[in-house]
Amino acid sequence: MPKKPGKIVKRATVLENISVESPRRVAIENVRPQIDGGLFPIKRVIGEQIRVEADIFADGHDELACFLLYRRERPALLPTELNSIRQKGGVWKRVPMRPLGNDRWRAEFKVTQLGSYRYTVEVCIDHFATWLRDLKKRLDAGQDARLEIPAGAELIAAAAARAISGKADSRRLKELARDFASGGDPRALAERLSDPELSALVSIWGDDKDYVRFARELEVWVERVRARFSAWYELFPRSCSSKPGRHGTFKDLLARLPYIAGMGFDVFYLPPIHPVGRTHRKGRNNSLSARPGEPGSPWAIGDKTGGHKAIHTELGTLRDFQLLIAAAKENGLELALDIALQCSPDHPWLREHPQWFRRRPDGSLRHAENPPKKYEDIYPLDFACRDWRPLWDEVKSVFQFWMEQGVRIFRVDNPHTKPFTFWDWLIRELRRGNPDLIFLAEAFTRPRVMCRLAKAGFSQSYNYFPWRNSRRELESYFTELTRTEVSEYLRPNLWPNTPDILTEYLQFGGRPAFMIRHVLAATLGASYGIYGPAFELCERAPRDPGQEEYLNSEKYEIKSWDLNRADSIRDFIARVNRVRGENLPLHNDASLRFFHVDNEQLICYGKQAAGDIVIMVVNLDPNYKQSGWVDLPLSELGLTADKLYQMHDLLDDKRYLWRGARNYVELDPKVCPAHIFRLRRYVKTEQDFDYFL
Repeated sequence: MPKKPGKIVKRATVLENISVESPRRVAIENVRPQIDGGLFPIKRVIGEQIRVEADIFADGHDELACFLLYRRERPALLPTELNSIRQKGGVWKRVPMRPLGNDRWRAEFKVTQLGSYRYTVEVCIDHFATWLRDLKKRLDAGQDARLEIPAGAELIAAAAARAISGKADSRRLKELARDFASGGDPRALAERLSDPELSALVSIWGDDKDYVRFARELEVWVERVRARFSAWYELFPRSCSSKPGRHGTFKDLLARLPYIAGMGFDVFYLPPIHPVGRTHRKGRNNSLSARPGEPGSPWAIGDKTGGHKAIHTELGTLRDFQLLIAAAKENGLELALDIALQCSPDHPWLREHPQWFRRRPDGSLRHAENPPKKYEDIYPLDFACRDWRPLWDEVKSVFQFWMEQGVRIFRVDNPHTKPFTFWDWLIRELRRGNPDLIFLAEAFTRPRVMCRLAKAGFSQSYNYFPWRNSRRELESYFTELTRTEVSEYLRPNLWPNTPDILTEYLQFGGRPAFMIRHVLAATLGASYGIYGPAFELCERAPRDPGQEEYLNSEKYEIKSWDLNRADSIRDFIARVNRVRGENLPLHNDASLRFFHVDNEQLICYGKQAAGDIVIMVVNLDPNYKQSGWVDLPLSELGLTADKLYQMHDLLDDKRYLWRGARNYVELDPKVCPAHIFRLRRYVKTEQDFDYFL
């Protein structure tokens, strides 16, 4: 039992199970947050609060003492060492829970370190609080309560005996016990116990035989803030050469870092950097055969020089890669590396471990395909083959190799085509001693599969944002992501385009469409990414009508990008990212909520944090000016109908005075398709000067 609420448990006995000395009278139900009965952890980042609620009740009318228990896991300890610490006490920190009504209770705790925390709920009948409540009722009714004093004195004396001898708690309780034992005026004694700290002290050191603990310890996995808030920029290093047609290198990429950082990104993501196979190499526009000099797809990994632990010789050396990581940090960037668990026909694993690959009945290797698409230059690994243990260990060593080079963020290609149990095992293994790792799941697949991968430990997830265009689609989808249990474990990373995805909206919406989708991605989500320079240069030519693939895709050829083109939205992206960085409400998804607009072509939504409120209004129509009336819930935003308030547009620094719940907006997509408003309330200072805060 603790000396004080919220302090480390000091009692010599820590009850792990229900006492067998008396019947169980307390029920603990519907503990939240809890994922699949505690099978998977919820996710948080350093500094966030975990709000825990539970339905807690007992028979009769006795008062309850309810506590939230939490502790940080110590992964370096052996199980026997951890058990020893539990037996001695000192593991759990304890926070009193407060009643919300209808037998619902709540408490919070903050996570301050990376790694795993455990939490649960513990409850007992509070005999002293029950006695004190009934005593006060008798006194209020004018009844003679002298016969009730000995019962209270007995409870106080028992608490004093349990308190740690020589401590302040013990001294105060013993003094109180002597006063009650000597009798006296019940009303005066009850008045003394009106001090909540004193009465709580008796309850804290009350009889612990009736304590009941929730049957499960639940887990929260705590990551660094970048797992929740990040802006990603994807590019092909082979296209970074200053000389058109020449294969780019890591050294060329060094010169591109200020450009990326200048747009406000904090993560730059590289497709696979390994040797590219030559057998069945794909040519331009995914043709079945490559002409001499064509580089092939970076996702066709491996040749005679090496596989997943090797670097394409034309990109540079391992030392060049290490220098790139160091230079990125100097520019405020962090490198994310793509891990694609598949092999070209030339990968060393095919010679050394042919049993790791799928075969047809005739014994020939089966190449990758997603009918009707075929990938003749790639062979998938069979993660459920008979030799699966050595395969899993080898894949683990691939991640560890790049971790040793300084990579702490991994984007994983197609994780939904590998067993869930593999990811359950691998991510926990890699995070053992490395809680700063971040994993992004590139899985455009069925919703339940996406969710299961997030539960397995992926920090962030690709999602259906590229194909959610109408207001109704966006509101419905993001309400699901942020207002349901999904938000406890799946963090969306919003990508309006990728090397594989050029949506119809971008193909036909022109430059305004790219600006619209960028604002939506950067403000609906705390994490988002773009594939550049294709995005900022508004590349929108499809390979064929009705398809979402790029014409002359960079996946199969080296591109030469003119970064200074007049139609680039580079400056607009930088402005939006600067707004993101300077406004805490945009650093989270949990506070997202939508507001009504009377025009379906306009969408309005807001986020808040630390008392600040940011409200976005976006024109979803890339072709025409749209206008409408926005309705804001004044009381929820701390506003009144009779006071002006200022809407400061952070994109163009214009300020608008609004009054009341309903106000007019008008947006021309050819000028700027969005407002990002900082709401500033009207206040009056002591000097009678009016201003907006």
